[in-house]
Amino acid sequence: MSGRIHFNCKVSTFLGPSSSVRSERNMCPNSSFAEAQICLAEVVAGSAAWLGRGLSCVCAQRRESDARPSFDLTPAQEECLQRLQSRIDVAYDSSTLEHQEALRALWHTAFPEEELCGLISEQWKEMGWQGKDPSTDFRGGGFISLENLLFFARNFPKSFQDLLRKREGDRSMWEYPFAVAGVNITFMLIQMLDLEAVKPRTFVGATFLKFLSENEHAFDLLYCITFKLMDHQWLAMRASYMDFNAVMKSTRRQLESELLLEEITRLEELPSYKLLTR
Repeated sequence: MSGRIHFNCKVSTFLGPSSSVRSERNMCPNSSFAEAQICLAEVVAGSAAWLGRGLSCVCAQRRESDARPSFDLTPAQEECLQRLQSRIDVAYDSSTLEHQEALRALWHTAFPEEELCGLISEQWKEMGWQGKDPSTDFRGGGFISLENLLFFARNFPKSFQDLLRKREGDRSMWEYPFAVAGVNITFMLIQMLDLEAVKPRTFVGATFLKFLSENEHAFDLLYCITFKLMDHQWLAMRASYMDFNAVMKSTRRQLESELLLEEITRLEELPSYKLLTR
């Protein structure tokens, strides 16, 4: 299979099981090679209990009893919030036809030259899933993490293929698995934007909701920007799989700083948007 990236370890071994979602600061302890092998899947393998139930924006009001500002919603922002929350709340269900079709669509978009044998197949490891059944990897991100990947594949096909097949830059011998990294990015964005809160407690979360009220695909677009930025950071840091957590933290810091730039009025104006190609 020419042009296909081959990981230097089996994904099923690289991504070990975990019974619960661990916090970012506990990922990839500097202890042993065996422990490092499971670091990238720790978020993905956990339950979906972390998924938030709130988000808001845009006018800041500081409460005397709270060091953080409070952000009130306009009716339009509240409606956008509810739609996004509805998406976030949907768990991946392998028995649902819509979810099955979305997973098949992801395969056909990623590998149009290769017929998929089934929704449970060893072929999925080629995309960087933990094993032969991708549905087990959606527990941390839900159906929206699949939607994010599919949006990326359809709207920025060149960037999607470049990352999937690791075409750009001087790659590490031990690369991050593409698909599982994508689910981690969905998880990171939900945390960064404080989507579990009733109202945003950061200016980053408030700023994002302003973009969301103007573009219903803002979360998906920000996902694409973040994935490409993460790979850019990966290459700049000459990272290997043990460095994935550090790369994600660096990516988050860069993304937060860009979202808070005063001159930014839409996501397409973010400096890292320029990394994407269609």
